[in-house]
Amino acid sequence: MKNLSLIILFLSCCGTVFAQSVNEEKSAITHTIQLYFDGMMERDRTKLDTAFDPSARLIGYRGENFTVTPYEEWASGTANGDKRDPDKFDNRLLDIEIKGYTALAKTELFWPGIYYFDYLTLIKMDGQWKIVHKTWYEEKR
Repeated sequence: MKNLSLIILFLSCCGTVFAQSVNEEKSAITHTIQLYFDGMMERDRTKLDTAFDPSARLIGYRGENFTVTPYEEWASGTANGDKRDPDKFDNRLLDIEIKGYTALAKTELFWPGIYYFDYLTLIKMDGQWKIVHKTWYEEKR
């Protein structure tokens, strides 16, 4: 009976450590996604570069046209111009799924006249979560 109690205690501790680890990883991923959101809103290239790996690609349809955009091209365009008014935009992180050093995040971005739905693939590199791929869909509203 004593051995069974020790085993249960050990498994309980392992479950707690695992849950803390998952929560810490989700927090780190949430931070990366927030840098992505803030970088777009503030047109801040440093925040975008912190969130994305330079080799990332952004893939989706603009209207009926399938587009593949290298990160550098997208970030250069996104970082130009005045800051966006946060009262006119609503960026939401909906879900994060983690498997080892990979993660998938689902986001919705409600912008004036258009909704974007992003699926972001992240990889943990050198202790940091980076967006390595963005697949997006847009709906005109």
